[in-house]
Amino acid sequence: MNLELFITKRLIKGASHKISISAPIIKIAIAAIAIGIVMMLIAIVTSSGLQRKIREKVAAFNGHIQISNYDNNNSEVSTVPVSIEQDFYPEFRDVEGVAHVQAVATKPGIIRMEDTFEGMIAKGVGNDYDWSYFEEYLIDGRLPNYAGDLNDEVFMSRLMTNRLRLKVGDSFPAIFLRDGDPSKMPNNRRFEVVGIYDSGFEEFDGQYVFVDIRHIQRMNKWEASEVGNFEVFLDDFDDIDQKSAEIYGKTLSNLDTQNIKSKYYKIFEWIGLFDFNVALIIGIMIVVGGINMVTALLVLILERTQMIGILKAIGSQNWSIRKIFLYNAAYLIGIGLFWGNLIGLGIILLQQKFRFLKFPNPEEYYIDYIPVHISVTTVLLLNLGVMLLCLLMLLLPSYAITKITPVRAIKFE
Repeated sequence: MNLELFITKRLIKGASHKISISAPIIKIAIAAIAIGIVMMLIAIVTSSGLQRKIREKVAAFNGHIQISNYDNNNSEVSTVPVSIEQDFYPEFRDVEGVAHVQAVATKPGIIRMEDTFEGMIAKGVGNDYDWSYFEEYLIDGRLPNYAGDLNDEVFMSRLMTNRLRLKVGDSFPAIFLRDGDPSKMPNNRRFEVVGIYDSGFEEFDGQYVFVDIRHIQRMNKWEASEVGNFEVFLDDFDDIDQKSAEIYGKTLSNLDTQNIKSKYYKIFEWIGLFDFNVALIIGIMIVVGGINMVTALLVLILERTQMIGILKAIGSQNWSIRKIFLYNAAYLIGIGLFWGNLIGLGIILLQQKFRFLKFPNPEEYYIDYIPVHISVTTVLLLNLGVMLLCLLMLLLPSYAITKITPVRAIKFE
């Protein structure tokens, strides 16, 4: 039997410590660990959740990686067409980790109503378009269907429909310049709103109107096999830099690739700062919890001075006695971690289901509620890290046991 564990269990099960002077200090230390783990869990899952949501919204409008003709010069508008007769379309078999490839085209236009007008970018999509990203943002109507013949169905944002005072079922005229030349007669189209979305990303909601790609092909006098660019979706966003390089190497020399991290670098630099904030919160919480545990350990040592003296008198080594108190401290840290995880994960699961915590200024975060993303691995590593770091912090104060002499300790009152 492990002697240190046996003594530790007897100390924990004993009733004397519950009415001792160390009892309130121990409770404070446990509460500090519990509150710390709650704060760390909330910081991690909300940061991860917000990062993932913003990435998903940017990807919904652009894909993770875009493949286009070099002559487009990274323009938001398709100017030089690309043939769909590519080895990577409709399936990118040469690069692993590619989930989906879709062909799109864009063209600027103006929606002209009787008393107002709005500029827009008509994004032409076809039967291969993955609407799953927009299912969450659909707030009225339905998603358009471009599988059959050419139709006039469009998918608009709530921001634009409110400005234009449109609703599902309404039709509106749109004007598009012919070949970008204002001296030529414009192309006129009439569309019908079949669905309204709200992504919360005003930068995109205020621009994009989804239409049948065949309208843009006809207005640009393109062949049915010509599109503006391709959008590539990945299985894992974390591989985006590596996959961008691989895709670039697998495409023709006249094609360029660009990922959303480089295209919208300001947004991704901003959400990258969340990681620093989380690390700062974790560091502060561990230090606070560690200091409270150091205090509790020193009080426990002081309270058990006579026991330490007796153990030394019968031949126990310093490290053996130190382990008794470290085991005791680990037990107290474990209690704090248990309650902290119970409360923290409870709050997180409630937020995930009911979304009761909202941003006071949703326009700054592109989402109205605080999103959460729970990773079991992250939670386990966090708990293990807190336990190990707190115990490491306790090694130094436990050294005080080596300075206690048996004679003085036994006489200690």
